[in-house]
Amino acid sequence: MPPALTRLSADGQLAPVLEAFDDDGGVIVEGMVGTDVVDELLRAVTAFAEGIEPGVANQGMGEAGRFFVGANTIRFSSLGRITPAYFDLLDNEVFAAIADVVLLPNCGSYWVNTAQVMFIGPGEPAQVLHRDADNWFQHVSPTWPDTPEVTISAMIGLEEVTEELGATRAVPGSHRWPELEVYEFEAESVPAELSPGDAFVYSGKVLHGGGANLTADRWRRAMHLSFVVGWLTPEEANALDYAPGELDDRSPRVQRLLGHRSYDPRPHIGGGLWLRHVRPIEDQA
Repeated sequence: MPPALTRLSADGQLAPVLEAFDDDGGVIVEGMVGTDVVDELLRAVTAFAEGIEPGVANQGMGEAGRFFVGANTIRFSSLGRITPAYFDLLDNEVFAAIADVVLLPNCGSYWVNTAQVMFIGPGEPAQVLHRDADNWFQHVSPTWPDTPEVTISAMIGLEEVTEELGATRAVPGSHRWPELEVYEFEAESVPAELSPGDAFVYSGKVLHGGGANLTADRWRRAMHLSFVVGWLTPEEANALDYAPGELDDRSPRVQRLLGHRSYDPRPHIGGGLWLRHVRPIEDQA
């Protein structure tokens, strides 16, 4: 059995968090998200989830998506349309500090890859182990395992998340395996058990997956938030959720994370991306 994941307080120093992240491919940051934000997120998304059919694969993946999501799991995105607490989450200073260290060496800035509610229902079997970075380098990375980090994720507990309820499972050290074994079904994994506000912060290169919900009548209530380097296409089309100007009262960080600011590669080489050129009104005939 692999060693348990390291647990560290969000109030502590950043260096031990980064060390554990580098050693294992993931770390549990206790109390990363404040109680007020967690309580509002839980209230709003639980109410919204009542209108979502379990097992719906609405991510453009067809039947493969249904297999990946699970038959009794509820998933949905566009969380900023559900509650403004989502914007507070994007401004979380602890997750920002970790993401800056992990991603900024490889980009000028990063943005939201996806933010999804992931409620695992009673009787749901364990999800297949996978790497989040598979979206971009599956089978085509000649430099593995020395591939730069392109994405970082956090699984955040909205309620108590135990192994019995389906806590996310991870394979510590799999981000450094010499072979890029994308689906290793027999790998030994350990659960990332969470209290409300705790976050399992993990590398896009580490094998992980939702655990089996072994209960008869309880749901695992958690959510996922991930960032991706600014020169890659995110999973979620965040920018389409908000009209021009709708995010003007949000922080510059939130605007950038949701695609309402251009990508500036500096200090790295390259040109600007995600530009929008607006003609003067008198020219718009």
